[in-house]
Amino acid sequence: MFSLSPLTPQGFMLMELRRRFARARSTEDLGASAIEWVIITGILVLLTAFVGKIIYDKVVASANNLDTDPAAPGGP
Repeated sequence: MFSLSPLTPQGFMLMELRRRFARARSTEDLGASAIEWVIITGILVLLTAFVGKIIYDKVVASANNLDTDPAAPGGP
């Protein structure tokens, strides 16, 4: 396994994930922990989809407002 410095953002995330997995595995009540992870992950997926849809709609609305008339500036 590779090792990153815990002072970097990637290293901190890796260290935190390892800590959380070790804590989850050390308890005997693994079923409830798994259900909590599924619920939290589902909520985060829904939230991400909702925010993504809002951003997508704003980008499409802005793109539809762009003037794409091929006429030269100043026109005839």
